[in-house]
Order: sequence, then C-alpha cells, then structure tokens
Amino acid sequence: MSELSTPTIGVLALQGDVREHLKALADAGAQARPVRRPEELAEVDGLVIPGGESTTMSKLAIVFGMLEPLRAFVAAGRPVYGTCAGMIMVADKLLDAREDQETFGGVDMIVRRNAFGRQNESFEAAIDVAGIPGGPVEGVFIRAPWVESVGAAVEVLATYDGHTVAVRQGNVLATSFHPELTGDHRVHGLFVEMVRSAAR
Repeated sequence: MSELSTPTIGVLALQGDVREHLKALADAGAQARPVRRPEELAEVDGLVIPGGESTTMSKLAIVFGMLEPLRAFVAAGRPVYGTCAGMIMVADKLLDAREDQETFGGVDMIVRRNAFGRQNESFEAAIDVAGIPGGPVEGVFIRAPWVESVGAAVEVLATYDGHTVAVRQGNVLATSFHPELTGDHRVHGLFVEMVRSAAR
C-alpha cells in the first residue's frame, strides 16, 4: 500500500485501452501501474478496469488466474473503476451477453452490452456527472453499454438520452463512456479521491 497523497492504482492489463488510463491516473495524482497477476493486484490501493471487449476480458481473467482474485478484491470493498467494458465487468447481471460470460460483480445493476450500437455508431456527448465540478465532461461512447436498472444501493451519477451511463455503489465507480480518451481527467480525479478516502 502507498502513501495516501499518492495512491498506487492499477489498471487491469489483460486487454483494452490500458496505456490511456495509466496516463490519466498519473495526471490525476496517482502512481499508476499495469496489473496482470494476482500478486500485482495485491500491491495496489485501487483498480481501473478499462474498455475493450468484455467477453475476451472474461476469458483472459480465467486464463491468467485473475477471476477469483478480482472478485475478492471487489467484494472486500476495494476501490474499482470500470469504463465501458469495465462497466460490464463490475455488473452483477448482464443482458445480450454470451452464456459463458463471467463478471467480477460489485454493482447491483443490469447492464446491456453494446447498447449504443456498433463501432461505426460511436459518438461523443457532453455528460453532466454528479460529483464532478466544472461543467459537463466529454463522454466518448464506443460500442458502449448502458444500465437498464439499478438496485437501491446504487447511485446514478449521469444519464444520456434517458439511459443511465454512470453509477457508483460504495467504492465501485462505473461509466459507459471513456473519459481517458479526452484529456479531461476529472473523472479519474474523482476515482483517485475515492481511493484516498478508502485508505484512511
């Protein structure tokens, strides 16, 4: 574990846009490092689960022996932030998923995969996120999911076009969109503060 002022935050580096998250976390005041193995997971104060392809991520988590350690990390209340595919991976239930798709869980929500359309239907939109000062953040939506429904313990932080696109439950944060691709690191800053608070 690290000093509270500069928490060590891992980025799950099995698949997806790892490099962009590492940079965004560093710019937001964290020491960022890739995580591929259980022993690396044990050394971080918080974890980002990046965008990518959730089915592939699920399979690789099993291959690398990470599925159960990741589930235990989330269940222990450790801070986790999932973007796009990462939102899918922290959902307790999925729609439009393969039967063999595994998730890490942590948020009492039902998420619909690829809800905003295919790759060529990707778009950007200004999103007002509760807890983020300074106006809307630019949300990059790439084959993005949305949240169909949430349980009573889940706080909805943002919606777009009538659909929930950002949530928080305890120490787990999730967004449908990719803030790491915009150069605006306020969402990562929020997560860094969550990690600091959890370590106190």
